[in-house]
Amino acid sequence: MFMHWGDKPVDRHRSFSSEDSLLAYLQQRGPHSSFHSTAYYRRPMERKMTDKEWLGADLIFDLDGDHLPGVSDADFPSMISLIQEQAWSLWNDFLEPEFDMKREFAQFTFSGHRGFHIHVRDPSLMGLDSYARREIVSYIRGEGLEVNAILSGEQSGWRERIELGIQSVLDKLSAIAESTDASKQNLDDFHGLLNSKSKNGSVKGVSKPRIQSLAEASLSQERIDRLRSDHSLSVFGKDTAIFWDLVKLDKSVVLGTAGETDENVTVDVKRVIRHLGSLHGKCGLRVTEVPFERLDPDNSNSFDPLMEAVAFSGGPNSRVELLRDDVRASLEGTEISGSTGEVFDVSDAMSTFLCLKGWANRVTP
Repeated sequence: MFMHWGDKPVDRHRSFSSEDSLLAYLQQRGPHSSFHSTAYYRRPMERKMTDKEWLGADLIFDLDGDHLPGVSDADFPSMISLIQEQAWSLWNDFLEPEFDMKREFAQFTFSGHRGFHIHVRDPSLMGLDSYARREIVSYIRGEGLEVNAILSGEQSGWRERIELGIQSVLDKLSAIAESTDASKQNLDDFHGLLNSKSKNGSVKGVSKPRIQSLAEASLSQERIDRLRSDHSLSVFGKDTAIFWDLVKLDKSVVLGTAGETDENVTVDVKRVIRHLGSLHGKCGLRVTEVPFERLDPDNSNSFDPLMEAVAFSGGPNSRVELLRDDVRASLEGTEISGSTGEVFDVSDAMSTFLCLKGWANRVTP
């Protein structure tokens, strides 16, 4: 599938008999963005889905920084850093240890814009239907987990996460209640988690004053001691459910959704995904494969998409005027930050990035 510039319609169900024919199409059309099917068909060249005869599909995990609660797309470097941590956590904490997924069948890629993709091409998993894939997503998100049952049961991945999450959430609630430097960020993060589109909390529409009230109640050591001794107690009254939602959400992974719907990318067995090596039309960065050992953000040689996914390196500098407030961007080691009306001399790569995102316009010197 190819998206074209302007109002041209999307070109779907294209098939190519060779790499040369694909290259010729790209050279002639110069599309905005390029995608390939994650599914396999007996007759892929048929134009109608019903005639293709589905055989199976890659298991795809899409992590998009735009879905991170409390994170602004305008601070692009921070968003990328956080979503890379999520991608590493997804594989290292869930997919490999708990689902026994094999690295030999996995491919890790930077999406070219706001996130990362994990492709699992294990033949034993390709035939999973949407229901089975949804079960995997629900587990990773912590949907439907009964905290008390988990904590009183056998040792498991989620039991360890909840035990760690209890202290993590209490520390953040304490910061909120005591108005420390991290207070506003923690409040924004918790509010975003509880009201996100992922629908994995049992309590909906939680306001910031209600979270503030929970934070103040959590300062009572007596309540905390009772909670630790018996997890079934409603020590925070009606806000106890919110506390347990926060514990689960704090240790889950934010998986991206498909377009305007809430259908998760992983669940879709007939989906397209960005083509490795292609350029993302919304920012000009390259969809880039990430070696497994470099996905870990704490690795001394960690993958840096803001250095390594730049396609338009070199070239003359351009002058741009910002069209958005509180923008922060970084490419090839050069960072700019500013607001509407500010003018900067930037590299060709930065100019392309800012203009494609709609954050700036080029101006004549």
